[in-house]
Amino acid sequence: MGYGEQNGLEIAIIGLAGRFPGAKNIEEFWHNLRAGVETISLFSTEELLSAGVDQTELEDPSYVKRGGVIEDIELFDAAFFGYSPREAELLDPQQRLFLECAEEALENAGYDARHCNTAIGVYAGTGLNTYFLRNLYPWQDWSNINEIYQAVTTNDKDFLASRVAYKLNLRGPALVIQTACSTSLVAVHMAVQGLLSGECSMALAGGVTIRVPHKAGYRYREGNILAPDGHCRAFDAEAQGTVASNGVGVVVLKRLEDALTERDHIYAVIKGSAINNDGAAKVGYTAPGVRGQAQVIRAAQLVAGVNAERIGYIETHGTGTALGDPIEIAALTEVFRAQTEQKHFCALGSVKTNIGHTDAAAGVAGLIKTIYSLQEHVLLPSLHFQTPNPALHLEKSPFYVNDTLRAWQTDGQARCAGVSSFGIGGTNAHVILEERPEPEDTPRMLRPYQLLVLSARTEQALGQASSKLATHLRQHPELELADVAYTLQTGRPLFPHRQALVCRNTEDAALALETGDASQVMSAVKEGTEEPVALLFPGQGAQYVDMGRDLYRSEPVFRAELDHCAELLTPYLGNDLRETLYPEVAEKRAEAAECLKQTRLTQPVLFALEYALARQWLAWGIRPVAMIGHSVGEYVAACLAGVFSLEDALRLVAARGCLMQQLPTGAMLALALPEQEVQTLLTGQLCLATVNAHTQCVVSGPTEEIAALARQLQARGIDCQRLHTSHAFHSAMVEPILSDFTKLVESTPLSPPQIPYISNLTGTWITHEQATDPLYWSQHMRQPVQFASGISEILREPAMILLEVGP
Repeated sequence: MGYGEQNGLEIAIIGLAGRFPGAKNIEEFWHNLRAGVETISLFSTEELLSAGVDQTELEDPSYVKRGGVIEDIELFDAAFFGYSPREAELLDPQQRLFLECAEEALENAGYDARHCNTAIGVYAGTGLNTYFLRNLYPWQDWSNINEIYQAVTTNDKDFLASRVAYKLNLRGPALVIQTACSTSLVAVHMAVQGLLSGECSMALAGGVTIRVPHKAGYRYREGNILAPDGHCRAFDAEAQGTVASNGVGVVVLKRLEDALTERDHIYAVIKGSAINNDGAAKVGYTAPGVRGQAQVIRAAQLVAGVNAERIGYIETHGTGTALGDPIEIAALTEVFRAQTEQKHFCALGSVKTNIGHTDAAAGVAGLIKTIYSLQEHVLLPSLHFQTPNPALHLEKSPFYVNDTLRAWQTDGQARCAGVSSFGIGGTNAHVILEERPEPEDTPRMLRPYQLLVLSARTEQALGQASSKLATHLRQHPELELADVAYTLQTGRPLFPHRQALVCRNTEDAALALETGDASQVMSAVKEGTEEPVALLFPGQGAQYVDMGRDLYRSEPVFRAELDHCAELLTPYLGNDLRETLYPEVAEKRAEAAECLKQTRLTQPVLFALEYALARQWLAWGIRPVAMIGHSVGEYVAACLAGVFSLEDALRLVAARGCLMQQLPTGAMLALALPEQEVQTLLTGQLCLATVNAHTQCVVSGPTEEIAALARQLQARGIDCQRLHTSHAFHSAMVEPILSDFTKLVESTPLSPPQIPYISNLTGTWITHEQATDPLYWSQHMRQPVQFASGISEILREPAMILLEVGP
């Protein structure tokens, strides 16, 4: 499928949310539209009376008992948005629902606005506040200035956009747009302008109309815009108007270039938009005008750079009135005929035939309908159409009314559509949409398992979120689980009640969420700030062939960092450590395992692996407040803290391993005894090498003496184990190389640590003087590792999380 040329003015639609008659969300809305369902309700007399409609009004024969209803408008998650019950009671339901939909639209786009470091604007408008007039005004104490102020700030239109900005932490423009029926599409246009001018990097745009009483009909009056039978028959010869309805819709917008760069999900693209006013060139203030509508359509096409022949669908204002429909089609025909003589190539439709006239939300309702048509490549039926209104002259026009669901065929070009919305008073808006560009098929390194995280303010809400996610994954098995995991981790706010699970695919995830399988799903409650994290870097002896191979295959950061270390180490090692670490053929595994026992290779390989893994954790958002390394592991901590550059650290570790390799071979023995008892066993050249725990130590020395000690301990029934090392580290046997290593460190730039870490020599926090003293690093090689003391020091912070970063 071809895609239209870009002019740099394109805006991507990356998020949607809404509630319309018969639809609690956008997916239900789309399902109804695709099925050709009219969702206008027929009310019984009892329903209308209980809703507060006057009996006298119901007895009027002209009263039409039909209207568009949104379910549960009285419900509002006040606590979620930080409102008390009393504040929520005062708040206009229009502002309540718009706030909820703004939150949902951002979540749909994959963004947590509260922690988003970009300017997000909000452009929105609302219908007349009948809730205040009917429910609050009669009880308002107009002599109390404080009560008046509270009533105004919770109900006046002026505060709709800024309320959303405040509650969602949006720092871009927050503008209320009011142009009657065209409000929400004008809001979209203004959001587009805000994005193009650089006033914001992302924008919410939309509108809302919620009438109270909600279940109410209307009186038909000849010449008015409301139909006598409660059906909107746009473009039909029998059309006599529309139906009063309710709705709320929000779209999230971003510059197309930015959306493509940031790999957002794109629903459709706004190629161009325009607004204007009829002025006085019409028969009356409330009447539409051909000239103004034609001018705004022409202007939007010019901005978009789209010829009329490319436009395959127009979502019209389509109120089905005797005056409005002919004027709208006349304006469209005038614009299209100036560019083409083709007939019947462009479909017409009106969402008002499904849901009625949602007033301030009408434009965004039509926009969302058209977005889905473009995305799904279908043209939706415009309902109640049988015989064309002869005043439209459709037989000679470029247009036809699409009254059935059909595939949207093209000649290879990207599908294009126009959306119109015209307000009483003459403010007109038109938007040109194009189908989204096909995402680039770029290769991705996907890990075989994914981490899904959920959080909510309450346990009940967490359960609902878990159930909804399971349902969503069942309904959309085609989703890439890596994308789901990324959005859940980065695009959702973090609340106290939390849940995490590791899974392989959408089926695995949905099943675990549905069953709450304790082996996969972990739940916890966490209030307040996050726990601090300390990184732990193991020493020699933990290495093995293929350590980190899965990470190397699936994690770009780990792979890039390990590759970088390997390239820097090749001049010192004489070979590529990756060939030893990840042998390509099984026959070389035994050879690689023997190589990894050689100190000259083991130490730099361990450093490289632990450094790359630490960088991966940092890329995942872990920010350590402390670190501790075991022997060579301290070099990783020092490097991350800024004592050494990576290049210098690798040079020192490679030299350290090479110098040790030249020493006579030795051995090390781990034994389950406290330090005091170990000291009594140190005969000959045996030395205490490490104190790993209060009852876990390591002794280092000549191989024969270590073997004799092992036999002695086994005879006494004391646990001991030889370590996988070739030399006696942290013993007197390393003293011949200390002078050479000191000189090497003296030639290396050393800086004070920027992240606190524990010294192996002292078992407490390293000082700036120690970290920058070359003698410290030579003694670090000789003296015992005081690991137990170091861990005790770190655990003085009781909430500290210890994260081992090693094989």
